Amino acid sequence: MTSRTWLITGANSGFGRHLSEQLLSRGDRVVGTFRALGSVDDLSTRWPDAFRAARLDVTDPAGITAVVDEAWAALGRVDVVVSNAGYGLMGAAEELTDEQVEHQIATNLTGSIRLIRAALPHLRRQGGGRILQLSSVGGQAAWPGGCLYHATKWGVEGFADALAGEVAPFGIDVTIVEPGGARTNFRYGGSVLADRIEAYDGTPAAGIRRILTERTTEGIGDPALMATAMIAAVDQDPAPRRLVLGSDAYQAIETALTARLADVRTQRESAAATDAPLEGVTTGGPADLDA
Repeated sequence: MTSRTWLITGANSGFGRHLSEQLLSRGDRVVGTFRALGSVDDLSTRWPDAFRAARLDVTDPAGITAVVDEAWAALGRVDVVVSNAGYGLMGAAEELTDEQVEHQIATNLTGSIRLIRAALPHLRRQGGGRILQLSSVGGQAAWPGGCLYHATKWGVEGFADALAGEVAPFGIDVTIVEPGGARTNFRYGGSVLADRIEAYDGTPAAGIRRILTERTTEGIGDPALMATAMIAAVDQDPAPRRLVLGSDAYQAIETALTARLADVRTQRESAAATDAPLEGVTTGGPADLDA
């Protein structure tokens, strides 16, 4: 087992907490970020030499740069960057306020992008490393009532997918983590529910409101086992591009991708019908970008 140094955002709860505890217990070093004062004091007390706490709100660009730069300056090397901080904003699109929309994007999408961009020069200079980007089953499948959350997760997956090709020449690997429902505080403690518009009662978008208000369902996933799987993925070579965690995630993603592919395949001829004549034309579509 190789000892590593990790930078984990949102280390105070959920997957970030499970990752931090498991890594520290096995002898790794962790720079863990948090927002609420006192939320990681126990980690600092138990592992004073191995755990470095850093207060950070990922919507603060200057704060992200400072935390990342200080981590490398203090420790010399960070092997794994885990972009984990985020939350769920739930409600129909019309029920959301502009402020809620902006904050969800700033946290889940822009915050993740800024964190990774801040780390890239350090990873490149040290000759490589690993990035784990926490996404969700909601980054591949989508349900009514979660449109903004899905927008951020689909967006960050597109970013990470393209990023992987950009940074591979520098020995930097990227894994997108796609957990299903897990028994963390994400569902009932970390989710924000938009104010209700009565017109949406009884529509598909109301389903998530019912779940969050009645609190009668529980995720199938064991967060400790999921964290263990994330840690194990860092030892895999080549790195898995996507890490699906939970039977519910697997089923939902397979169903969504199968339906999407079936829809695309019905349009093969109609798609080709919009091509320009090839005579004298140099094509330059997305497929050519690999050349």
